[in-house]
Amino acid sequence: MSIPASPYELLVQSVTDYAIYMLDLEGRVASWNPGAERIKGYTADEIIGEHFARFYTPEDRAAGVPQRALETAAATGRFTAEAWRQRKDGSRFWAMVVIDPIRRDGELVGFAKITRDMTEQREAQLALLETERRFRLLVQGVVDYAIFMLDPDGIVTNWNSGAERIKGYAASEVVGKHFSTFYTPEDQEAGIPARTIETARRTGHCQAEGWRVRKDGTPFWAGVALDAIRDEDGVLIGFAKITRDLTERREAQLALERSREQLFQAQKMEAVGSLTGGLAHDFNNLLTGISGSLELMRSRLAQGRIGEIERYITVAQNAASRAASLTHRLLAFARRQTLDPRPIDANRLVSDMEDLVRRTVGPEIAVEAALAGGLWPTLCDPNQLENAVLNLCINARDAMPQGGRLTVETANTWFDERSAGERGVRPGQYVAVSVSDTGTGMTPEVVARAFEPLFTTKPSGRGTGLGLSMIYGFAQQSGGEARIYSEVGIGTTVRLYLPRHLGDVAEEKGSTAGPLAHGRGQGRTVLVVDDEASVRALVADVLGELGYHVVEASDGVSGLRVLESRTPIDLLITDVGLPGGLNGRQVADAARRTRPALKILFVTGYAENAAIGHAHLEPGMHVLTKPFAVDRLASRVETILAEA
Repeated sequence: MSIPASPYELLVQSVTDYAIYMLDLEGRVASWNPGAERIKGYTADEIIGEHFARFYTPEDRAAGVPQRALETAAATGRFTAEAWRQRKDGSRFWAMVVIDPIRRDGELVGFAKITRDMTEQREAQLALLETERRFRLLVQGVVDYAIFMLDPDGIVTNWNSGAERIKGYAASEVVGKHFSTFYTPEDQEAGIPARTIETARRTGHCQAEGWRVRKDGTPFWAGVALDAIRDEDGVLIGFAKITRDLTERREAQLALERSREQLFQAQKMEAVGSLTGGLAHDFNNLLTGISGSLELMRSRLAQGRIGEIERYITVAQNAASRAASLTHRLLAFARRQTLDPRPIDANRLVSDMEDLVRRTVGPEIAVEAALAGGLWPTLCDPNQLENAVLNLCINARDAMPQGGRLTVETANTWFDERSAGERGVRPGQYVAVSVSDTGTGMTPEVVARAFEPLFTTKPSGRGTGLGLSMIYGFAQQSGGEARIYSEVGIGTTVRLYLPRHLGDVAEEKGSTAGPLAHGRGQGRTVLVVDDEASVRALVADVLGELGYHVVEASDGVSGLRVLESRTPIDLLITDVGLPGGLNGRQVADAARRTRPALKILFVTGYAENAAIGHAHLEPGMHVLTKPFAVDRLASRVETILAEA
């Protein structure tokens, strides 16, 4: 007759997320639950009677860690740790471990051991910490803006290099002091610092301009943005403050009456000031999402509330994604985005987008594609052209609230000296891509300003004023132009002129790389050249896990030294901007002289087209834009190495 299981035994045997098992006094396994089998890979028949040290890594076993764990549990009443453990198949996982002594009538009779696989949580935490570190480096690298944090009482808690340059104080001199230190005595006496922080506390944001004082006592005219930072519960945890020295701009403003040119320059600076305020607001929101999530994640881990961690990971990842999107938008209208120009057929691109455009604009608007026969190829970034066309279609939809007709048209265009001068473009042959609507149209005054950054006629909250300026920046950066033709009550046409490509359009090829897998890069060697140690370490870890042998170099000179040696190199991954007198393109060109078949991947954070020579990339040369996801890097490397 079998003995029925106790409720406690039934409970333990029903758990699959935790390995729960018993050890005897010598550390041999005495019981084994389904969670232990799932996490560690052993069945109960395989492991009961075996010593629990086999779950430890060889290094820990050699160091006597298993025995010390039992001794600590017996002596103190509990042993807890997080460390690498080993499964039956030899793979490792990051484990949270608890060992409790079992006593009967005061005598130690064995141990209870609980293990949980924390690998995903640890990787997520490390990724969040890396994201925070990158944002911290980004803030510290800004020298034109003083960016620093305040606690809820206005005490400075950190200090970037821009703050040191503008205000004259080193971090050690100012952290821990009240931010009113930087105000003039008159403003301090008038209570302006207190009113500023109270406004930000009450409304979430305060923006102003006024005189501030440097460490040496000299005044400067400052543009200031102060944003409140709150946690997910709405509790104020501090403020983010951004200050810019606008003394020169103010002096220009004071001279407006004497010079139209000075007026024009002051207006440009005002636009920069507006952009600064918007950047401060968005940037502080992103920092709040990331730093707040990390803090709460650490707190929840300490409390053992592991189930809540996924939510904070999602918040931080979304903030990082928005930061990358914001950077892309700013670089686009500044004409500093990294482009990947390729010979493309604009007719094919527009045809492929037609269904998307119809779904985007809705059934009230009739969509027509007027595609020219015999259209020339053009050389541009197809992704950016798609974005430009889609954004223009969205603008057209907004201009036709009662419905209408939207036309996307392509044409071959040639401008001689006279016609080019009339349209403000360079003479030559172009492929024209136009988006036309039958909407409200624009006045000549609005058309004249439509491509200006931050200019928008949409209601507050409906537009940033960056869309058309981004499209204009893309066209200019591609060697073309953008023009607007509009009449009030008739409609609007926005036309992109993109340079003709004298060559064929290559057929799209699918990637020959298979799924990412450990060991896929076995036998391949990759040279990584980057002056940022964290980037080198990240790339080396990602590729190392895939089985590639990675050689690292911190500048162009040392990278070239490796390339000139007999070390076999299958792929060169190089940043474009490098210290030491050689940029990434120069290193690549020098390498190709001795290794003509070497495959090269340029990595860049912004458009260094002059250095890369985007329009003249040789076969086997590719570009990857920072920031990139690690799976995107791995996939790109495999695709490049799979090419014939």
